[in-house]
Amino acid sequence: MLACFATLSLFAQQPETFRSQLPQILLEKEVSLHILSPEPISYVDISSSQVMGDLPQENVLRLKWKPDSLAEESSDSEGSLGVLTVVGESFMAQYELSFSDRAGSSFIPASYSISPEEIKPLVGKASIPTSELRKHVLAMLSSRKHRPLRKIKAHGVAMQLNAVYTVGDLVLLDITATNSTNLSYDIDQMRMKIEDRKITKATNVQAMEVEPIWQLYGHGALKRSFRNIYVLKKMTFPANKVLHIQLSEKQLSGRTLDLKVKYKDILDADTF
Repeated sequence: MLACFATLSLFAQQPETFRSQLPQILLEKEVSLHILSPEPISYVDISSSQVMGDLPQENVLRLKWKPDSLAEESSDSEGSLGVLTVVGESFMAQYELSFSDRAGSSFIPASYSISPEEIKPLVGKASIPTSELRKHVLAMLSSRKHRPLRKIKAHGVAMQLNAVYTVGDLVLLDITATNSTNLSYDIDQMRMKIEDRKITKATNVQAMEVEPIWQLYGHGALKRSFRNIYVLKKMTFPANKVLHIQLSEKQLSGRTLDLKVKYKDILDADTF
């Protein structure tokens, strides 16, 4: 059975939802019901031990009602099987599960699709599903390369910002790193932060780390060329600051690259 514990702080501050207001889903004994989600499912809670669930596909939840011995002996012809909670990448949906012997099999669904009217948005999640985001990212990779917006090269290793795109409240950075040496470059991390454009020795540096909320590929060894898309939440910063992108090597090395992206590059971003 899929079961987890949720915290209310993850969800938007909306009026309470009572069980009497939840959409009802009827289950038939020993018959599977498939629930289709518009996004990959990341969390499921089934409040009844009589209902089993699993995820045969990332956006398909399969439920089956298996009455225990006490339920089998009961003369109840209808009743509740608890609350079902389904959480996707950007939403939560809840349903009242029930059974009824009075309803014929022809009135009990074999599949159920989560509709937009039944969902609550989550706070702090990407504004679009990963499937849609991936579609935009792949379109960026297949687009014809133009002159890079920014580039840096040192010790035979180079990094360049190919393009900046926006979709919704997200910023997508298309970055390529190349290695023209015969010595492999094992990427430690791609670090991003907003800091002062010009830093003097007497300056008290104040930098704000920027963590990508999603990226297309993980980091590995840079043998010849590596291209990746990094997704950031929408950001604003004054003209006297820059987005500092730093590529570093795992072992002790002087081959660290520092790319400075101006706010104008973000403002001039293409859009989908």
